[in-house]
Amino acid sequence: MPKFVYFLSIMAVEIKEITSKRDLLRFVQFGNEFYKDCDNFCPSLILDEMDTFNLKKNPAFEVCEHVLYMAYRDGKTVGRIAGIINHEANRNWNVKHVRFGWIDFIDDLEVSKALLDAVAAWGKAKGMDGINGPVGFTDFDHQGLLIEGYEHLAPMASLYNYPYYVKHMEAYGLTKENDWIEIQIYPPQELPERFGRMAKIVEQRSNVRVDKVKSVKELVKKYGTSYMDVIDVAYQKLYNFQALTDRQKRHYCDMYFPLLNFDFVTVVVNEHDEVVGVGVGMPDISNALRKCKGRLFPFGWYHVLKALKSKTYEAFDLLIIAVRPDYQDRGLNAVIIADQHPYFVKYGIKRVETTAIMETNSKNLSHWEAFPHKYHKRRRAYIKPI
Repeated sequence: MPKFVYFLSIMAVEIKEITSKRDLLRFVQFGNEFYKDCDNFCPSLILDEMDTFNLKKNPAFEVCEHVLYMAYRDGKTVGRIAGIINHEANRNWNVKHVRFGWIDFIDDLEVSKALLDAVAAWGKAKGMDGINGPVGFTDFDHQGLLIEGYEHLAPMASLYNYPYYVKHMEAYGLTKENDWIEIQIYPPQELPERFGRMAKIVEQRSNVRVDKVKSVKELVKKYGTSYMDVIDVAYQKLYNFQALTDRQKRHYCDMYFPLLNFDFVTVVVNEHDEVVGVGVGMPDISNALRKCKGRLFPFGWYHVLKALKSKTYEAFDLLIIAVRPDYQDRGLNAVIIADQHPYFVKYGIKRVETTAIMETNSKNLSHWEAFPHKYHKRRRAYIKPI
């Protein structure tokens, strides 16, 4: 992390760069404290957030650099922001963008402007010509400002923000670059007949099958990290894509897969036992995180573990559906959904939340038309020349 201190004063707004571990903890905790009275916000796990900004623990720093700022007025914290340059993504998309993320602020245009100005100045000094966000280091971080659906609970995998953030983005001159849709699905007791029939036809025509692995150990023994390769190549056309490094693949495997109930891990393989499709989901543990306020210790771990190991789930987060490009447009998504549907029934799941789907991704959006559903959230990434 840079050792210099960036200082900006605008109408009594003071911006300081985070340079110590103690101040980093304050930066991380500010997000949870700022939303402590918001019932729909899902607190982040403080330990995970600290690791995200740890250069030794987060492999994103193989391709990224970052800066963190906090805003103060009269000695009181009034906002925060992260500036990120993902050099690999910039090369991939042939742009020179500095990203902003982890942005929170009181409803004061001077505060939001000072925060965004600080990141823009940092990025411009490093040769960037545009600022965009909110996005993170990679696609696995929270991204997209919530612009519709504030009345709904935020799952662990989604960013939440107050409605007034939108006017601040627009007042700063940021304009829409990309929108995502989130869908809430209500699984029926019986899989729609045409959907089940389609899944069987796809399996036969494409000569694929579901390998129902039961543990991380079995998954790694059979496939190494090749399922992460599928996720990587499947997402290469998505917004701000950055090809994952080998260390990033291992990092995300180690972070997420030990938490999973493997009933909800679908691995689709071809006749050569190559992974060609992956579906991953997990129970919504946002209520557990609300109870522990993002702290695993001393007793927060109990609430999280209880939520993960429950025999029934009210809500479920569908995190990933990825298909290898040469198998796309063959209907493998139907195979993945058909495999997971019986477990939705088994665990009594009432609603399934998709992660954010690009509004232009009509094929992905259309997969859910066979089920009762509603488009209930929209989020946006913004862009502005600097």
